[in-house]
Amino acid sequence: MKTIAFLGGAFLFGSAVGALASDAVRGTAQTFTSPNGITERCVQIAQIPGGDYSKGDLEDEAAYCAIDLYGPDVALCPKTWSTSPGMMIYDISEGPYAGDRARFQRNACAEGKAAKDLAKDDLAKFKVTMNAEGTSGTFSTSSLLYYHFSRYFDMAVKVPVAVWRAMDAAEHGAEVARPGLSLSGKTGRMNHEGWRHLVEAEKNPASYSPTDHMFTADREQIYGVLLSSPGHRYGSEVNGTRESGWGKGQNYDFQETPGFLALRSSLPLDQAIAHGLKEARKDGQINRDLGPDVPAQQMAWWMREISEIVLLDYIFSQQDRIGNIDFTPYYYWIEDGKLKHKKAKHHEPGDGDVPEGALLLKRTNLNDNDAGGLVRYANFAKSTEMLEKLRHFDGGVYRRLVALDTDLQAQGPIYGWLESSLGLTDREVSQVVKNTRLATGILQESCQRGELIFDLDPAQFLLTGAVTPEKVACDGG
Repeated sequence: MKTIAFLGGAFLFGSAVGALASDAVRGTAQTFTSPNGITERCVQIAQIPGGDYSKGDLEDEAAYCAIDLYGPDVALCPKTWSTSPGMMIYDISEGPYAGDRARFQRNACAEGKAAKDLAKDDLAKFKVTMNAEGTSGTFSTSSLLYYHFSRYFDMAVKVPVAVWRAMDAAEHGAEVARPGLSLSGKTGRMNHEGWRHLVEAEKNPASYSPTDHMFTADREQIYGVLLSSPGHRYGSEVNGTRESGWGKGQNYDFQETPGFLALRSSLPLDQAIAHGLKEARKDGQINRDLGPDVPAQQMAWWMREISEIVLLDYIFSQQDRIGNIDFTPYYYWIEDGKLKHKKAKHHEPGDGDVPEGALLLKRTNLNDNDAGGLVRYANFAKSTEMLEKLRHFDGGVYRRLVALDTDLQAQGPIYGWLESSLGLTDREVSQVVKNTRLATGILQESCQRGELIFDLDPAQFLLTGAVTPEKVACDGG
């Protein structure tokens, strides 16, 4: 493995294509050599200007880019569940298949999700772009957009770390794609179709269009992202009932959840929370999924996190959010006047190492971010006017949005990063710029009408039970 600084500049059939080639990413790269002698790259994308990355973020990036896909203690399995194909990467240094990569891939991978129970750990998931007919629609770069922009906005919602990774297409076909096609015949239709198209594309890259979205310029490798997405799926209390079907219908259903209803209310925060819960409980399914007691503190977190999800989905034209929102349980308590928290071991009160009376809350994970970024995708946050309906927002996120819009319009440092770091086409960059401009205008108009309350500070709400709305200049100054 070798570490290099990679600055893009790919070539397509001998023609320089620069930032137009989807593998022309920029950042710090680790290189690996496949059994076929192909040099593969894993790239920690250059940080977005102004981004706030934690120590854990950087450690995760480095850990992903240290994975040798062909190491004796690493096994690769096709992801044959859910709707999109992917590759699960397991640590098999311990367990019944310790050090026996071939046997694990031959036997354990057939167990589907249960394969992880036969390994020491799951290291990461490798996701590629797949938008062929009959598939669910995924764009690997979308996960990079969500990761880096969430750090720019310093958001409360938890978005997973993602790095860019290429892999020898012949090796992926032999070890993962062809087994995935075989195993997925017993699972979902869209997952199976995804594997079918992947197998065909790895035989003949030109059969997939646009080829640059899946293959490196030399056509010898496929590329995507490495990430990990732990969490548990919310029910209708956050994801909505989805009873109106895919598309606009379920996106309108999402707006009838307690958190979104509270965001739509012009009442002060505590009253908006009570209003959102009361109105949402009128739906029987949501009432059941909420359970008998929902703390106001939980609602405060949901409001903040949902407002952030709506903003990101609007900017990136996300078409597949509803039904894909997850959570992780955390304990919260106050100690010496400061708010403390710790990840819960279980979903119910009873962990012995937190103070008695600690509040068990669900924190939102925005894990499934692979259906944004493309111009062809349907922007349901936009078409169902989610941003227009918000009456509560966070002042810090608002100011960063205005600053982002100013930078993108002036083609400043963030624009330069967006154009050069992720391998996006000019049209894809232009869409982010356009959507940011529209989102900023919508929220500024709400602010100017006096309809936007800047009070989404759930940590303060947990500490004191109240939030004094922040005074924010509508121009972001």
